[in-house]
Amino acid sequence: MGKAAIFDLDGTLLDSMGVWDHVDDVSLNSRGIAVPEDYAQAVSHMQFREIADYTIARFNLSDDPQDLMDEWNALAREAYATIVEVKPHAVEYLASLKASGAKLAVATTLPPQLRDPAMDHVGIAQFFDEICSTDDVQFVGKDQPDVYLHAASLLNIEPHHCTVFEDILPGLQAAQSVGMKAWAMHDDSSDALWPQICEVADGVLFDFSNAPLVL
Repeated sequence: MGKAAIFDLDGTLLDSMGVWDHVDDVSLNSRGIAVPEDYAQAVSHMQFREIADYTIARFNLSDDPQDLMDEWNALAREAYATIVEVKPHAVEYLASLKASGAKLAVATTLPPQLRDPAMDHVGIAQFFDEICSTDDVQFVGKDQPDVYLHAASLLNIEPHHCTVFEDILPGLQAAQSVGMKAWAMHDDSSDALWPQICEVADGVLFDFSNAPLVL
């Protein structure tokens, strides 16, 4: 039976949370709202439409959800295509896994118009057998295992032969709930929950230099 690795993008393969801090600052500040300290953590497991609905409800905005998403996309698209960086040693690790015969997939909340330019920009798109997002599972967020199960199905690998790499606690827990291993990548956005993440995860990483060579 083959093995598979399923990777999150934001905060795991991509050092990209600064992009969203910038988007949040510009978008909310333009409406006279300071970004609350708990905002990034609150939306970390959500897909795009959920974040728009949550933001409108939380701050009592009059914006249409699609208009708000279009605004965020416009702010983020250039950054993802030009300045986002890959996490240290990620390229080498992906190449090593690919050479070992493992199947590789991306399971992300990023929509295609952001994920594809970002992956091309940092030079990792060629390593993956499948790329999917919460868009492909009726926008179910990462607090549920749907997107990870979808990635496993695309790869034709049983869940218990999959290892998920994630930076958020809900995603780690969701992957484990269906029998997948779950390795945690440290990201500044998850600092508040890092002790809990360390308790839950099958392994923890600060970069990919010590990522598991055998899945």
